Amino acid sequence: MLTSAGCVTNAERLNRAATTKGQAAAGVLLPSLPEDLRKQEAHAAVTEGQPVISILARERQALDRANSRQGRTVQFYDDVASKYGTRK
Repeated sequence: MLTSAGCVTNAERLNRAATTKGQAAAGVLLPSLPEDLRKQEAHAAVTEGQPVISILARERQALDRANSRQGRTVQFYDDVASKYGTRK
C-alpha cells in the first residue's frame, strides 16, 4: 500500500505522533507570560558629582517598579492557577 507520506521518515512520524499525544495528555494550553513580567529592572545610574540623595531616590523608583512588576507576576500566576488548578 502506498501512502502520501512517502518522504516522511519513521522518526518524523514518531515525533509528530509523540507531540500530538503529549499535547492531548497535557490538555491545557497555558497563556503566555506578559513580556513586561520578564523585564529586569536596572539599577539607577551613578553619575560622578551627583548628590547621593538623588541617586537613592532613583534607586527607590526602580525598586518600586520592580515590586510592582513582581505583584503583577503573582496576580498573573494566581489567575492561571485559579483557571487551570494547581499542582500538589
